[in-house]
Amino acid sequence: MVGLLASIAPDDPATPAAPCSDDGAVVVGERGVGPRLLDLTVRSPALAGAARVRLLLPAGWSRDGVLNGRTWPVLWLLHGSGGRGDHTSWTANTALERIAGGEGVLVVMPDGGRCGNCSDWWNHGAGGPPRWETFHLTELRQILERGYGAGTRRAIAGAGMGGTGALAYAARHRGLFRAAASFSGALNTLDRDDTGLDVPDLIELGVATGGSRSADWTDLWGDPDEQRPVWRRHNPFDLADRLAGVRLYLSSGDGAPGPYDRWRPGDPAAARGRDVLERVAHRSGTAFAAKLRRLGIPASTHFYQGTHRWPYWGRELDCALPVLLSEIT
Repeated sequence: MVGLLASIAPDDPATPAAPCSDDGAVVVGERGVGPRLLDLTVRSPALAGAARVRLLLPAGWSRDGVLNGRTWPVLWLLHGSGGRGDHTSWTANTALERIAGGEGVLVVMPDGGRCGNCSDWWNHGAGGPPRWETFHLTELRQILERGYGAGTRRAIAGAGMGGTGALAYAARHRGLFRAAASFSGALNTLDRDDTGLDVPDLIELGVATGGSRSADWTDLWGDPDEQRPVWRRHNPFDLADRLAGVRLYLSSGDGAPGPYDRWRPGDPAAARGRDVLERVAHRSGTAFAAKLRRLGIPASTHFYQGTHRWPYWGRELDCALPVLLSEIT
């Protein structure tokens, strides 16, 4: 343990009785980064390495309270893929601390990898790391419940890849989350478009550009045609019926420049046309909403003019928060 703690400097060491999960995932470092922001470093067997998690602690949170059995509702926020998406994304790009800081909930922002896709990777049938789903929903959940006062009333939301993951997690683990929201998530991972980029294309590009040098994009779920059952088990569109009873919020832009974009009519940049990422998210999102209606599953929706950018996701979190919190507080 001493060696592990020394290896994660500059984090402050965790307490000797650092909380751990059943499989041995353990908090090996803590660092306060704000009045109520706490970063954890977790050594994870599921990932065969360490991952970071940012917590926004509720007002009144204390270790004494946790030790005395106090718990708080939990809001999970998942980041998107590509670029520098990580456990810091929500606090770096939105007014999360203002929006949710006074709501009496524990906000959990875990790292999900640059192309983790909120999944235990198939790895051509061999399984093994990275197992992001196991890290999030088993290892980290147990750690938070045992050492940080996380309760059993949970909601989940995410942007981009995180939005896809939020809906997939809620469907694959029925009863774990009472509410779920997707902001610009690709909600049909098998959505194909022969005329341009589609969701499988974007997943392939994401793994190719964000994964390790040795990663092949079919390591994730296999080939979308040859391993179709594997893809369907992780596809929110195929799992839509399992969301009955979950309070849902869905949103995405149409890819056209909106109020948070610098493009204006006559601006040469507008000649680029629609944002392809948001256009794909919009197409799959509206189809997903239509399927929910056919199934008789209610959902709050907001489809708007805009692109695949954080200013929109911060706005959508502000709009979705009352929906999410109504189920857990």
